[in-house]
Amino acid sequence: MGITGASGAVYGVKVLELLKRVGAEVHLSISRVAEKVIETETNYGVSYVKSLADFVWDERDLAAPPASGSFGIDAVAVVPCSTKTLAAIARGLSVNLIARAAEVGLKERRRVVLVVRESPLSLVHIKNMEAVTLAGAIVMPASPGFYTRPATLEELVTTFAGRVLDAMGIRHDLTPRWRR
Repeated sequence: MGITGASGAVYGVKVLELLKRVGAEVHLSISRVAEKVIETETNYGVSYVKSLADFVWDERDLAAPPASGSFGIDAVAVVPCSTKTLAAIARGLSVNLIARAAEVGLKERRRVVLVVRESPLSLVHIKNMEAVTLAGAIVMPASPGFYTRPATLEELVTTFAGRVLDAMGIRHDLTPRWRR
């Protein structure tokens, strides 16, 4: 999993918390800008966020296991995914470990989930989303649903994070489902 410098770091933290609850092995890379965003936008420390992962890799370490197709990952999620990272993935530019891991996920035909956090979107963003979608990624704009009638921001974020796990192919019963 990667956390980039887009606004919405709380989504990344919540996805990590849910992954820990389901017992998934997590390899994490946090961009330098994301570390600043975590400190600015949340009440979490970067050390807490890193503690949620089994392995933490420096974003500059392109020799880390997630950078190789022979490393057996099931899914890659970038939560949140900055439009810079989206562009790098769309164009196949291994600018850091986060982009490289997503590229590897695509080339190995694994699930790649990109939680893009930007608004409004330019045509450049939309074309990059199209390119990664055509390559096999799942683009999930950080657009939470309100069908569960969340009473708190925590509930809203948790429900969206559960949807990210769904997109990653991870079965769980941690979040509410649509009910009539």
